Amino acid sequence: MYAVAVHVASVTQSEIQITLEVVVDVVNALNTSDVGVDVRAPFAEAGFSRSQSASQASVDRLGKRMQALAPLIDALPELADDDAATRINEELTELTISPSIVDHDGVGAHMHWTPATARFDDQVMADVVMALAYELCDNGTIRFGRCGADGCGRLFYDGTRNRSRRFCADSRCASRTHTADHRARKKQA
Repeated sequence: MYAVAVHVASVTQSEIQITLEVVVDVVNALNTSDVGVDVRAPFAEAGFSRSQSASQASVDRLGKRMQALAPLIDALPELADDDAATRINEELTELTISPSIVDHDGVGAHMHWTPATARFDDQVMADVVMALAYELCDNGTIRFGRCGADGCGRLFYDGTRNRSRRFCADSRCASRTHTADHRARKKQA
């Protein structure tokens, strides 16, 4: 399950948040799976155009490219902003972008970083790296965190207004922690 909760005002901010949330979900899946991860499904659920129609070869390339990017994404909670900028700049040099303003599917005017003829994996990787760059410029790495549940440690992106998120997308993590806290308070009383 890939949950997307948007608490931001503009289309651009919403796209960045959605992109970062799905990337975190994919990285968590890659980090916990011994077998391959289907990257098509989470990007399709997040509304990435062309997800369903992309060739399997392009989806396979995207999976390999996300696997290569995963260590950087996974390290963001611990990276200083300058170190994150250096690493994201390295990724930016690998992109071939051709920005344009588009308006389709009732979304409103927004940026596409690649032309409509770009391969699906090139489109998604441009979206991902540009979202990382925008986030770093706007907030640094502070919105990337680790789940606060004992024994979890999965990555999360905190898109809340007050940066109050403490747990990953797995609802069991928050539930177990809150239940344990409640029992501890009752025991003390």
